[in-house]
Parts: sequence; structure tokens; C-alpha cells
Amino acid sequence: MGFLLPVLFALLAALSNATATVLQRRAALTVPQSQGFRLSLVLDLLRRPVWLAGMLAVVVAGAGQAAALATGPLSLVQPLFVLELPLALLLASLSTGRRMPPVMWAGVAAVVAGLGIALGAASPYGGQGEVSAPRWAFGLAAGAAAALLLAGAGLRRPVGKARAGCLGAATAVCYALTAALMKDSMRVLDTAGVTGFLTAWQTYAFAAAGVGAVLLLEHSMQGGPLVASQPALTLGDATVSLLLGVFLYLEHLRTGWWLLPQALGVALVVLGVLSLARHGIDLRTGH
Repeated sequence: MGFLLPVLFALLAALSNATATVLQRRAALTVPQSQGFRLSLVLDLLRRPVWLAGMLAVVVAGAGQAAALATGPLSLVQPLFVLELPLALLLASLSTGRRMPPVMWAGVAAVVAGLGIALGAASPYGGQGEVSAPRWAFGLAAGAAAALLLAGAGLRRPVGKARAGCLGAATAVCYALTAALMKDSMRVLDTAGVTGFLTAWQTYAFAAAGVGAVLLLEHSMQGGPLVASQPALTLGDATVSLLLGVFLYLEHLRTGWWLLPQALGVALVVLGVLSLARHGIDLRTGH
């Protein structure tokens, strides 16, 4: 079976996350905006049934992601979540009854083809099941510092592209950290059972990182246009996750001449994501 199961689980999670993105963005655009970070935003959203439906989709996505990470490398699973953007726009198109123009279909094709080329050429493999304490300490410290700096920079900006981009990037770092911690907690669940899982620090760390990611995501959605937040979130999550897979889990990517098709695939993904974000349908108005 190879990597078939983790790929299937990751695709299920990406579809669920895309559904959650459509629903959560609709909800986020119906609550009062704020310039600063406020926990009361969640209380406002809890009154929106569409947001609760989005959170249910997040739970389904989390289960699929956990299954994918338990059976495949981090550097393979997380880049597949790049597909969230084209899936979200396809779902938004269906929900609003608006047809996607040819330029957006071209963007979808670029993302799908680029991701296939890049992952096929990189062929992530190997890695260690358990991460050493020093690598965890460095990885978590670096990730937390990056997320805090990006979030702080974004919250100091007025509503607009800079604010949305910084908050989207901060969300991406938190998502990548959540995935890395979730993968290790799945290892604990497999080796030590439910009791070990419930007493492992990784379990509570990935839960905390996940909550932080959700809060930052809601603020990034309010912070500015999709063209700024979504590329930072989509590309940032894939990039940081790949780096964490190599650094924390010592996963391997093919090098040598394989770097050429990898670069081509990445370029196609970047162009596709930027095009889709630029021409994306507004999830509230359908424009």
C-alpha cells in the first residue's frame, strides 16, 4: 500500500478543512471587526450556526490528519493541504451558484499538477519515529517565536493586505507546529495506549497550538483580503511543515537532479495559489 493510506487520509482532511474554511469565513465576516486580538471573537462566532458547522468540519479534518500523520511522513502529508485552497474555492463556487472563470480553472490545474510534480520528485521517505528532546526544544522555540513575531506585526497594522498576510503566516506556523506535535502524539498513542496519550505533553501541546491557530485564523480572515491571507497560510503551512519534517523527524527528500522538477512543481503551486487567491470568489457575497 505504501503511502496510499496517508495520502487518502490527507485528501479527506484537506476536503474537510476546505469546507470549514468556507463556513468559517462566512461566519467571520458577520461579526464586528476589531483592530486588536480579542478572545470575545469566539463568543460572537459561537452564536453563528454556520461557524459551529465549520468547527465540526475541523474535527473531521483533524481526525483525517491524525490518521495521515500516523501512517506517513510529515513532509508528505502537510504539503497535500495546499489543495485546501482550490477545494475551498470550488466549494464556494458551488455554494454561491457562480461558475469559476477559466483563469481560476487554470489556477486549480497549476496547483494540482505542481503539487504532484513536486511531491513525486521529492519522494519524502525515512525519518525517525521519535523526536529527541533537544530537537523539540529548538523547533518549538523557533516556531513559537516566529508565530508571535508575525502575529504581533500583523496586529499592529490596520486592516489590509499587510495585516492579513502577517496573521495568515502566523496561522501557518501554528498549523505546522500542531501537525508536528500531533504526529508525535499519535506515536505515543500507538506505543503507550490511551493512558499514555492522555498523559503525554505532546497531546496538550498540539491542542494548545491548534487553539492558537484557530484564533489566529479567525483574525486573519477579518484582517484583510483573501489574496493576502490565503497564500501566506497555504504556502507557509506546507513550507514550515516540510522543514519540521526534515529537522524534527529527520525525513529525507531526494536531491541532485531531482531538485529541478521539485523547483518546477513548487513554482507551479505558487503561481496557482497566487492566481486563485487573486481571482477568488468572496465567500460572503459570491463575487
